[in-house]
Amino acid sequence: MKGGGGGGVYSGKRRWRGLVIAVLGLVFLSMLVPLLFLLGLHNGFHSPGSEQQSSPSIGLGEYGTKIVIRDASNLSEGDRSNHVDDLVKQFAPTLSKDILKNISHPAENETKSPSAMHDNEEEKGFSVPPHADLQSLPIENNPKAAASVQIIDYAKGGVDQSGKSCELKFGSYCLWREQHREDMKDSMVKRLKDHLFVARAYYPSIAKLPSQDKLSREMRQNIQEVERVLSESTTDADLPPQIGKKLQRMQAAIARAKSFHVDCNNVDKKLRQIYDLTEDEANFHMRQSVFLYQLAVQTMPKSLHCLSMRLTVEYFRSPFDDTEASLADKYIDRALQHYVIFSTNVLASSVVINSTVMHAKESGKLVFHVLTDEENYFAMKLWFFRNTYKEATIEVLNMERLDLNNSKLQFSLPVEFRVSHSVDAQSRTEYLSTFSHLHYRLPEIFQNLEKVVVLDDDVVVQQDLSALWNLNMEGKVNAAVQFCSVKLSLLKSYLGENSFNKNSCAWMSGLNVIDLVKWRELDLTETYQKFVKEVSTQEAQNEAVALHASLLTFQDLIYPLDGSWALSGLGHDYNVDVYPIRNAAVLHYNGKMKPWLELGIPKYKGYWKNFVNREDQFLTDCNWNS
Repeated sequence: MKGGGGGGVYSGKRRWRGLVIAVLGLVFLSMLVPLLFLLGLHNGFHSPGSEQQSSPSIGLGEYGTKIVIRDASNLSEGDRSNHVDDLVKQFAPTLSKDILKNISHPAENETKSPSAMHDNEEEKGFSVPPHADLQSLPIENNPKAAASVQIIDYAKGGVDQSGKSCELKFGSYCLWREQHREDMKDSMVKRLKDHLFVARAYYPSIAKLPSQDKLSREMRQNIQEVERVLSESTTDADLPPQIGKKLQRMQAAIARAKSFHVDCNNVDKKLRQIYDLTEDEANFHMRQSVFLYQLAVQTMPKSLHCLSMRLTVEYFRSPFDDTEASLADKYIDRALQHYVIFSTNVLASSVVINSTVMHAKESGKLVFHVLTDEENYFAMKLWFFRNTYKEATIEVLNMERLDLNNSKLQFSLPVEFRVSHSVDAQSRTEYLSTFSHLHYRLPEIFQNLEKVVVLDDDVVVQQDLSALWNLNMEGKVNAAVQFCSVKLSLLKSYLGENSFNKNSCAWMSGLNVIDLVKWRELDLTETYQKFVKEVSTQEAQNEAVALHASLLTFQDLIYPLDGSWALSGLGHDYNVDVYPIRNAAVLHYNGKMKPWLELGIPKYKGYWKNFVNREDQFLTDCNWNS
């Protein structure tokens, strides 16, 4: 009985234990199945036993959308396609069709182990859309995945030198560089200099490494070869044929030098030394260029000097009949229009006369008085004897041979005074042309004349000037174009403490109508000489003396001409508009860059060269470049 009862109790306990285990198993399975499902979705639907686990990288898209980027090489071909398609769908609302077409498809490689993936250098990935915040993508855990990311610029505003597209937006340097591209001249010479600087900077550090004697000798040899080449060549055309190989050897040596651990402080110090030497050299060349520029603008060009000398020699070699005796009456005829030109340049004075005559309605009424020095007198005489200008009359006067009131005259040209001032917070430089000392002897030189028009030899006439002779000057002495961008208040340091209207405008020579009768009444010559003596005691320069005395002598005696009569600035200003040039009666090349010089502004030279007699044999013999 006991045995049977005990067996029943044990059997009941066993059934109870089994029930408990079954319940616990169901609970465990109910918890495990969802967990496995979640793990399978997170790992790209891999099997639970798969050893390939990918670590996710999370970043934020343009509008805060969460982006999950995984290593695509861990996925099967079909799974990777689905994975990329899912990414495309995430970005579909914010990306255009053109952008979606550029998203690359997954690589064709099979799933690889981490070691195989590490060794394979040709692994590919998918392109990151341009709106993703690349800085927030922590892909440093997978170097190959980081190397496979490609950035595509979809705003194509141009293509730079490396073939990459330029971003089309305001302020893009790449786009600006493409729009303002200029062909670099002597690029090989510049590259050689750049590499030479770098080699010099690294050589001292490499020379201190005992194990790099060979590299040190190679760098020293490359430096010496390039220095010798640059000492003999300044342009690419002067370089030897094998210079490309020399440059490649230097590049290779520099690359090897950069691969070694060197003291950066030494390299920095050496580069700074080279920079200081280069800056000193640049300053030297700048000062030298300024000196050569001043020399070039103040020296007569070789061709024009040849022209003057050839004409002078020909004058004495082939005497000609002087016709001045028959023209003496015209020289003092008050009914004619008398023009006065101060010049030592044969060709320049010829252009002034030719342009004036070509636009005159009645050339027979024009009389030109060319005032020059003794050195160029005979060349002027022969030139204007050989060349005729319609019916105009031309007189050449040697000012150094004239004797006025028992005093000989010293020839001087109109004075140009450089003035720098600020307009709208920008610095500007102007050249004021004023009368020289000789201009104030005009009433004595032309005692029989009542009115003259004074022209500088750096002007070109484009219209008929006969209207100037009917001008009512309202009691003024000098009719000139005023230069109101320069007030007399800006020149008070040159004008001294004299009483003058500081708001008055400066006036320009170049085109001036002079009333000689009124001049004699006011005795302006004496007034001018008084101001000259006053300034000369202060040891001022000749230009400052002339400017000071001229402005004060003609104070309140200037009749302002309309600005369309004369346009100035063509000898120093590159930004003169074409419309004012075409409508101006007279073009004035005031400044250092005269049209007959190589330094002249090219786009203005044509207006001057149109009136040069290019068929003259003397110009051909002297190789004048027209």
